[in-house]
Amino acid sequence: MAIGVLAVQGAFIEHEDVLRSMGVDCFEIRKLSDLDRDMDGLILPGGESTVMGKLMNELGLMEPLRRMIADGMPVFGTCAGMILLAEKISNDDRKHIGTLPVTVLRNAYGRQLGSFSAEDEFVGIGRIPLEFIRAPCVESCGPGVDVLCEHGGRIVAVRYGNQLATAFHPELTGDKSVHEYFLSMAGLL
Repeated sequence: MAIGVLAVQGAFIEHEDVLRSMGVDCFEIRKLSDLDRDMDGLILPGGESTVMGKLMNELGLMEPLRRMIADGMPVFGTCAGMILLAEKISNDDRKHIGTLPVTVLRNAYGRQLGSFSAEDEFVGIGRIPLEFIRAPCVESCGPGVDVLCEHGGRIVAVRYGNQLATAFHPELTGDKSVHEYFLSMAGLL
């Protein structure tokens, strides 16, 4: 039983630290052969979505990950991970994994200087801390997408079947409740 963490760029170590603190085995996905390992779920961390998408394509990871998610692999995307999962990015022509039927807006809260901390309600969990760093938001959702959290009138967390995505970084707050939510989706809690 293990969670694979995409580790080509971004805040992957922070997710690994949270998982290990919860007693969950995890491993880094850096190359195609890493996908040969058994995993119960996948985390797509925050970082730079354009760079991550480029590296995933160059390393041959994009299509296999898309297939695994489409076949039901539980996945949790944070910030750039949300952008990677989105079917459409309203302010960018690129499409990455594209399995989550939402339209996202990159840098919805501005650039690095627009980063901030907040709190809000998360469906099924309650009030949690939210850490936004050059965060996207969800502009629109397709059928079957559940909105789990909104902040300031913007959608910042959604679930669609086996896919969970947050615009914020729960791995940076010390609160493990969103990771617990994902691990329950993966059948590990």
